[in-house]
Amino acid sequence: MRILITGASGLVGTELVNLLLQNGVEVHYLTTSKKKIAKEEKYHGFFWNPAQGIIDENALLGVEVVIHLAGASISKPWTKAYKQEILESRINATNTLYKAIKDNPNQVKQIISASAIGIYPNNPDTVYTELSIATDSGFLGNVVEKWEESLNKFKPLGIKVCKLRTGIVLARNGGALPEMLKPIKFGLGAAFGNGKQITSWIHLHDLASMYFFAAKNQWEGIFNAVAPDPVSNKKLTEQLAAAARRPLFLPNIPKFVMQLALGERHELLFTDANVSPQKALDHGFTFKFPKLKIALNDLIA
Repeated sequence: MRILITGASGLVGTELVNLLLQNGVEVHYLTTSKKKIAKEEKYHGFFWNPAQGIIDENALLGVEVVIHLAGASISKPWTKAYKQEILESRINATNTLYKAIKDNPNQVKQIISASAIGIYPNNPDTVYTELSIATDSGFLGNVVEKWEESLNKFKPLGIKVCKLRTGIVLARNGGALPEMLKPIKFGLGAAFGNGKQITSWIHLHDLASMYFFAAKNQWEGIFNAVAPDPVSNKKLTEQLAAAARRPLFLPNIPKFVMQLALGERHELLFTDANVSPQKALDHGFTFKFPKLKIALNDLIA
């Protein structure tokens, strides 16, 4: 099998590339930096510039599956200009891939794209499945909705489209976890708001494994890429402190404080969505880290 990956140098992409190579899969990847183009036997880079619609069509040679991870990070400050970049980076990348596949002979059978559980509205009383049709009216919900819509154009080409709606990714050396641990390690950890908001998360290893599993089994449609153990913000904070062997003694941090500190981006800390991965489980996927305590013990030394 040969797989083409966008966003291969990111947190998820790096983990996924390693997993694929370990399993004998040939990897083609797209990069915006010509300096990052490798030409190894099973690992070959190709240049693209999605903002300008530029792509090396040779990246598609022999490729059966495209895994699409590219998109600007949501962790940087949400200025008006950067919010536009968050959206456009996803749409432009998808459109560039679509045009290349439509206009060139290829063997692509499936595209698996990153998506996000940010499409679901905050509602602690609802367990969200892939059949849920309610969408969040905020910035993130709008981005995910347009992002997913842009992928549907591949269907008329006879390509299976799979969207993995991902929760908070827990990883040792990147993503949200190191940032969450910083105040805790200094004895300044505390839950946010009332601490009751539900966090749906996934271990980086399980997320990469789900992408590979989706490719091997030709998944089609929407799947929630979250562990089967959603927890409250209070429980998450407590388990982080326990894994880091640090005490918790500060009162909860009021929402308005985080709003002053982060602006609109404070929404990321107050997401309240109980998301179910039952569809992935029903399709045969097995989590190595199904419980938060197991995941944190693996990630926090």
